[in-house]
Amino acid sequence: MDDRPGIATVLELEQLREKAKLEVKEARDRAWSQYNEPIRAFQTALDQVLQEAETSGLPLPGLAQAQQEMLHLRSPLYSELVKLARRLLIQWQGVDHNAVDLLKSLVQEAYSRADQAFHSHLYSESAASALRIPVVPPAYSGDSPVKSGFEILNSFFDQVLARDPRFFAFGEDVGRIGDVNQGFAGLQMKYGEEKVFDAGIREWTIMGQAIGMAMRGLRPLAEIQYLDYLIYGLEPLSDDLATVRYRSNGMQMAPAIIRTRGHRLEGIWHAGSPIGMLVHSLRGIHVCVPRNMTQAAGMYNTLLQSDDPGLVIECLNGYRLKETLPDNLGVFTVPLGVPEVLAEGEHVTLVTYGSCVRIAQEAIALLEPMGIRVELIDVQTLLPFDLEGHIVHSLAKTNRVIFLDEDVPGGASAYMMQEVLENQGGYQYLDSAPVTITASAHRTPYGSDGDYFTKPNAEDICEKIIRMMQEAFPSSF
Repeated sequence: MDDRPGIATVLELEQLREKAKLEVKEARDRAWSQYNEPIRAFQTALDQVLQEAETSGLPLPGLAQAQQEMLHLRSPLYSELVKLARRLLIQWQGVDHNAVDLLKSLVQEAYSRADQAFHSHLYSESAASALRIPVVPPAYSGDSPVKSGFEILNSFFDQVLARDPRFFAFGEDVGRIGDVNQGFAGLQMKYGEEKVFDAGIREWTIMGQAIGMAMRGLRPLAEIQYLDYLIYGLEPLSDDLATVRYRSNGMQMAPAIIRTRGHRLEGIWHAGSPIGMLVHSLRGIHVCVPRNMTQAAGMYNTLLQSDDPGLVIECLNGYRLKETLPDNLGVFTVPLGVPEVLAEGEHVTLVTYGSCVRIAQEAIALLEPMGIRVELIDVQTLLPFDLEGHIVHSLAKTNRVIFLDEDVPGGASAYMMQEVLENQGGYQYLDSAPVTITASAHRTPYGSDGDYFTKPNAEDICEKIIRMMQEAFPSSF
């Protein structure tokens, strides 16, 4: 025996071992009981429904087979019982009997339970959800200066670094040179290498750093130099950041913000817009596609107040364009999932985002002298997408819709079309076939010519809309 204080004896260790075994067995039994309780309840209720159906005397198809299946289900899965009930409902279409109503109620209750068990906590459901952040519009005055887009962002990040000790910015060329488009120019010198710093060309680990920092209570802004390079960091974003809240039933969170730039520019490695790939692999992360740097700043403000992760894709060709600096730059917010109507019209609804907004505005200016009035809608965020149904409201007015973006055919344009026509029910308002205008089905070639002939341009949009008008109003156009 060891009589030294703090050292367990052999007997004490054995007692601890037996106690641990007992606690584990009890925990196992509790878990198994909790798992089986709803299954037993559903099985009992389903058996009662089948008995009531049998006593009705109606020739109900599949009833005898279902009763036999119930007899042979010794330890059924919940889904097996629900599957059996749903198949009976399919076979009992048109039958007027109380058993049918009871069966419908059982299935509805099962799906309510499944929604909570399997479909909750993909995004934050707390008061700090990005969808619950108060909307603060930008404020302007006669003294509001006009600046280049990169200067808007530089002023914004300066304010965030000054006010929030949890905020860190890092990534490819963020530190010493202030990122390739100068959004962080001079900020490393002002706030130190611990707050604004460079990372190697290793997108996977940049994402990993961001996730780890966010899970520990910091507010990291992790930068990938160009949208094309985000593919190298997609795996940890898809498998980890997008699912950390979902996998933990809402008990863990990682409100990291990923910053990058893409869309329109010249060259195979700097003109990518693989938005469909991102939208379909990053459910659980808000995907923001601002048309300019002021909108980007408002989205950053929203995300920084929330406990959700977000991806912000800035317009690569927008950093030198002039914008008016809001007086409340560090305060105003852009609500996620709320499109903005930039131009009102009555003939066709044009839905787009990012750099394509400016292309669409060029086309609208060309069409106006012809008497064609286009309603231009900037979706602003793709995840979430138009939560309030603004686009379908526009479609109900114009009865025609075009989805425009720089992704490949069938990419984000198809996603937007499904959201509006299927999920929002927009199909019922169509007087013309819906149209998508996209980039070509390959990478953008180098140079201005490659850009023009590969990416959508204003002339493409005009021609599509004119053809749509000629079909609808042959005598006028």
